[in-house]
Amino acid sequence: ALRIQRRGSKHQRPRGQAQFPAQWTRRWQPRRARLWPRRCSGTGGTQQAGRFAGKAYRGEGIVYGTPEEVWDCVKPAVGGLRVKWDENVTGFEIIQSITDTLCVSRTSTPSAAMKLISPRDFVDLVLVKRYEDGTISSNATHVEHPLCPPKPGFVRGFNHPCGCFCEPLPGEPTKTNLVTFFHTDLSGYLPQNVVDSFFPRSMTRFYANLQKAVKQFHE
Repeated sequence: ALRIQRRGSKHQRPRGQAQFPAQWTRRWQPRRARLWPRRCSGTGGTQQAGRFAGKAYRGEGIVYGTPEEVWDCVKPAVGGLRVKWDENVTGFEIIQSITDTLCVSRTSTPSAAMKLISPRDFVDLVLVKRYEDGTISSNATHVEHPLCPPKPGFVRGFNHPCGCFCEPLPGEPTKTNLVTFFHTDLSGYLPQNVVDSFFPRSMTRFYANLQKAVKQFHE
């Protein structure tokens, strides 16, 4: 059930979703989850000079819980469960609501990697989509917004197109296939080896902590 899909294959996701890098290399396979990083280059639409040569990460794992239960724990919502269990999220706020499924948000994160990575915040355009097969997705990318300038105490990071997909498993209604994509520029002056080690470990803990949260809030 765990697999890698290349863009342009017959297994494409529904039209209208973000297109992610086509070639992924498996780097780490923790229990019940897989991560595939890919080095990318591009301006990303930010105002930073030069090119961002970071890595995009794809994770996939089975979570014990229905898609609605898993979505309840990961959805971008003010006062939601995410800030209660995700060690990499300290705050979430809506800067502007555009529609019921589209908004501009600000997410803050704590220091990490023995404080080598200082607190960050991210301003994103977030789109929530539901599909006929029961899949629920959150899709985001960085934007600048006049109501949310950089704030003291935070380094403004940039999310390139990223998201997560809560997919139902045929014949197993109490399990969810969770696919996540991260392509983040942390900004600031960070050793590349610190960044490269942070994301895989962070994503592995994300899946483990999410499973605990689903059990805690939905049993």
